[in-house]
Amino acid sequence: MTKLALGVDVGTSGIRAAVLDEAGGVVGFAATKFVSIGGHPCAPATWRHATEATLATLGAEIDFARIGAFAVDGTSGTMVAIDADGEPIGPARMYDEPCEDIAVLDQIAAVAPLGSPARGPTSALARVLKMQARPGVWKVVHQADWLAGVLGGRFDLSDENNALKTGYDPIARTWPDWIGRAGAELEKLPAVHPPGARIATAGARAQKFGLPAGVLICAGTTDGCASFLATGACEVGDAVTALGSTLVIKLLSDAPIDSAEYGVYSHRLGDRWLVGGASNTGGKVIEALFPDGLEALTAALRPEAPTGLHFYPLTRPGERFPINDPRLAPRLTPRPAERERFFQAVLEGIGEVEALAYRRLRELGAPALKSVRSIGGGAANTAWAKIRQGLIGAPFLPALSQEACVGAARLALEGLAVG
Repeated sequence: MTKLALGVDVGTSGIRAAVLDEAGGVVGFAATKFVSIGGHPCAPATWRHATEATLATLGAEIDFARIGAFAVDGTSGTMVAIDADGEPIGPARMYDEPCEDIAVLDQIAAVAPLGSPARGPTSALARVLKMQARPGVWKVVHQADWLAGVLGGRFDLSDENNALKTGYDPIARTWPDWIGRAGAELEKLPAVHPPGARIATAGARAQKFGLPAGVLICAGTTDGCASFLATGACEVGDAVTALGSTLVIKLLSDAPIDSAEYGVYSHRLGDRWLVGGASNTGGKVIEALFPDGLEALTAALRPEAPTGLHFYPLTRPGERFPINDPRLAPRLTPRPAERERFFQAVLEGIGEVEALAYRRLRELGAPALKSVRSIGGGAANTAWAKIRQGLIGAPFLPALSQEACVGAARLALEGLAVG
């Protein structure tokens, strides 16, 4: 009997899970939105409850006895402090929560390399420094690490992608010494493994979720990397644009690129790298400017007739990538009198930022852009895709899947294939 692979995605609004067969086909899918447990929708208890519900739904259509491996992806930089039994101590700290302790940020800045993603106000390492001193803390782990532990019983293991923003060095493949000088208690950090690697065998805890005892636990990844893997992009030069609340660019490269000057960093995938960054433009700008009536505006788009207005759409000053400038002002003038033309100019502006992002990666040494796949809410807008493709000048290919949990399941499938 062939084995199946399970992938679980901890998103910002709920849990999603997929099961793949050995050929990579999706044979099962389920999702559950978060319902606040313990007074907060982002509390670990909320994630656990939604995971139980999701797997119960999935188990009704899939024979879990056939699952041979699983992997979990989570939001990059979300941290959980736990005791020796894996139970959370205090609240989790989310990926977008800024550290308001200037002294902690200064500690990191004094020793961290200039290009390290562990620097800055939303540093995951800063969360570690604040959380490690809670009474009874055994480890401070990433969101995906913790949920993998809930499913399989090991809470001390992580992956190279989630650990990146905590200061892990993916080139040397180790926690660097400077993290200790910044104040981190290294014994409270998890052991790090390549995404997809077999890292443990689940114990009896897995049976609570209907999983077989002995199912393989494979190292997971971040939600962004999992989304890339789900699309089917797999060759150097393949890229994925996520058109969600923000604009996120990832391109598969044969070498890492890190540039704090332009907000570029690299996640390791075996011997290759996902290089890119995240802009502050994107869907949240569209929602702020056009709170309703998008269908009519979309129908009026004319990709063959550019407005020529060259906007840089932002909700407030500040940009991360492809320009890293906390004072960069939005550019949304001159504003056309026609709402439809203004809408098209905003979409063109986001497309121009996307095109600049790919040019910037090329300038920094990334391989030539071979193809682009689009995911996120904006990916379904075919007129916008025509506008973007005209600006970028590369082939646009369909994504095999837009579900991050499918990408996590692909990692588990890799782990199964090793044996």
